[in-house]
Amino acid sequence: MKLQHHLGGIENLGPVDLDTRVFAEPWERRIFGIHTTMMAESAHLAHASPAYPIHALPTKFKSDWTWASLRTGAEDMQPFEYFKYRYYEKWLSGIAQFFVDAGYISAEELELGSAFYYSHPDAALPDRPSPPLAAQVSAYLKQGDSCYHAPGGAPRFNAGDKVRIADPEAVDHTRLPGYLRNKTGIVDLVYPGRFSYFVSTGVDGIGEPMPVYRIAFDAVDVWGAGKSEPNTTLYADLYEAYVRAAS
Repeated sequence: MKLQHHLGGIENLGPVDLDTRVFAEPWERRIFGIHTTMMAESAHLAHASPAYPIHALPTKFKSDWTWASLRTGAEDMQPFEYFKYRYYEKWLSGIAQFFVDAGYISAEELELGSAFYYSHPDAALPDRPSPPLAAQVSAYLKQGDSCYHAPGGAPRFNAGDKVRIADPEAVDHTRLPGYLRNKTGIVDLVYPGRFSYFVSTGVDGIGEPMPVYRIAFDAVDVWGAGKSEPNTTLYADLYEAYVRAAS
């Protein structure tokens, strides 16, 4: 699997940054705003819950853009490049590559624009969005969109069941932490209803709506006795596609 899917427990990755600021630099706010605006204009919202008037928005953006899009773009980076950049630099890389790949801007235009603002950091930024777009972004920030679906059929497992986590084929984007693959835990909670995801992960297993479980792991079983504090429990929310009956 990709290295960035398996960070838990890996040694010698360098010191841990304990900075608690959400935005360490002013430009990071702008990247978060761009991503949020793209999600608020995403074409998939026409069929999301709640539904939004996407087709009436005065925008040239006609693509799907979700958290899955952002994460896939970041996780598709070469592993050593992934570790080299800051959190929002990964966001910027994924967003910029998406706009080039989708044909909204050429690589040359991106390079020229970047060079201009690098040389003129105080230059005026593009105009603010029109009132309908601003209202859409505000509504999306308040309401979001949900991957929740009503219950349908009984879940395979119940609270208290001993389960083993699957080890599916590696894909570009997964919701399964690599350090939990093949580990054994106990179902702590079965969340009501079923849940889908923004995209299908293919052979990784997430597609149609399915139950999600909160599973408890003894830290010693995950990290080993030498790297775990005693009496420590790790909890993970996992899609049913990743859960197997323990043998």
